Amino acid sequence: MAARILSDYGMMLVLLALCGLFSALTVKEQTPGSEAAAGQLFARVAENYGKSDALLVVGAEKKESAALAEILGLKLKTAGFTGVRTVVGSPRDLRLALDDFEAKGQAPAAIVTAGEVVEWRVLGRLKETHPSLAGYQLVVPVSYRWPDFLKRSNLLAIVDRIVVIAVIAIGMTMVIVTGGIDLSVGSLIALSAVIGAVVMKHLGGSGASAWAVLAGFLAGTLACGVVGGLGGLLVARFKVPPFITTLGVMMMARGLAFMITGGFSIYQVPRAMSWLGQGRSLGIPNTVLLLAGLYAVAHVFMSHTALGRYIYAVGGNEQTARLSGVPVKFVITFVYVVSGLAAGLGGCIQASQLNTGTPNMGVMFELYVIAAVVVGGTSLAGGSGRILGTLIGAFIIAVIQNGMNLLGMESYTQQVVLGGVILGAVLLDKLRREAGWGALFRKRIHA
Repeated sequence: MAARILSDYGMMLVLLALCGLFSALTVKEQTPGSEAAAGQLFARVAENYGKSDALLVVGAEKKESAALAEILGLKLKTAGFTGVRTVVGSPRDLRLALDDFEAKGQAPAAIVTAGEVVEWRVLGRLKETHPSLAGYQLVVPVSYRWPDFLKRSNLLAIVDRIVVIAVIAIGMTMVIVTGGIDLSVGSLIALSAVIGAVVMKHLGGSGASAWAVLAGFLAGTLACGVVGGLGGLLVARFKVPPFITTLGVMMMARGLAFMITGGFSIYQVPRAMSWLGQGRSLGIPNTVLLLAGLYAVAHVFMSHTALGRYIYAVGGNEQTARLSGVPVKFVITFVYVVSGLAAGLGGCIQASQLNTGTPNMGVMFELYVIAAVVVGGTSLAGGSGRILGTLIGAFIIAVIQNGMNLLGMESYTQQVVLGGVILGAVLLDKLRREAGWGALFRKRIHA
């Protein structure tokens, strides 16, 4: 029973354990966001101060407290508080406002603020510099303890980080299940992005319509599908090792991306280009909706179609599959086409997120994609793997990177950790294939 749970849900348990670990390690005092804090402070001011009292609402320029001050100041004035003065700026601006109060012989009943303003020296030295104003009360939002890891903005950042990798990992999973490998996907990201951007530029540039964006994305994605198919033909028809084939394609695709752009980024793209990578539908990021749809389709395809079963059969034993009537060459070519299309779509997403097409995109992405697939449980020997496991693997990689960033770990330390994770996943895969989860579990019990 335990062995079956470990086999079916092991990676999900690892993901949950990582989320729990980084949640525990990143618990900090949190201040409510601008709107929530403004609502909290408005209620406290309305309860404790009169509508004619002098109130100084302060925010730091270009910080979250600036939005808080603007929102709260407007709410208080709308509610009839006549003595409200809003200051958004630097410590000097606050000092000038206090000088004005002192010159008029007035004193604020309360200074309402949050965040970094509380630490400004001008407030700490108020009794020395403006003794007549020292009777004020400082009103700040009530803080609470919550993990930085579980903040909504951070969780969305994790999803944004993995979307390109996770999309490409769909095609990579199919390739690895057949016993192959595709090192070209990182370069195909750049090729797709620059082809799409060039098409949009020629169809009108920044003033082009949404149809130009669609045409550019289709051109970039289909071009990468063709390149992937050519690599697949070399592997299937001429038996060239996938590692060498895709290594050559990787170099050629990156070179083509630089040749097309002359080494420069393309910024003359339509405004509508950002819709895919930055837009929302029904309050949900479009990238999340796209990712969910693609994985649902890929899961059904691999689990419930004849071609999906053929992919597993080729990876399990190519010779047996051929003798059983499986079109092996077609299947191998097909998975490289899908990998190319997935990389092309990933390039479109990243170009949309950055609003540009640049030949430097996708560097080292092939390693992260392969890592996500392997960590998700797909065997490098071929014949086994799950699409949904790949998605979990992508989340594991992203969670580890995000958690290490939150903990302030250096980039080179992160590389060591991620390398160890990949090696551990490969070792577990090898042990599982040689002994099976049940045997491993029994060994652990008897040890």
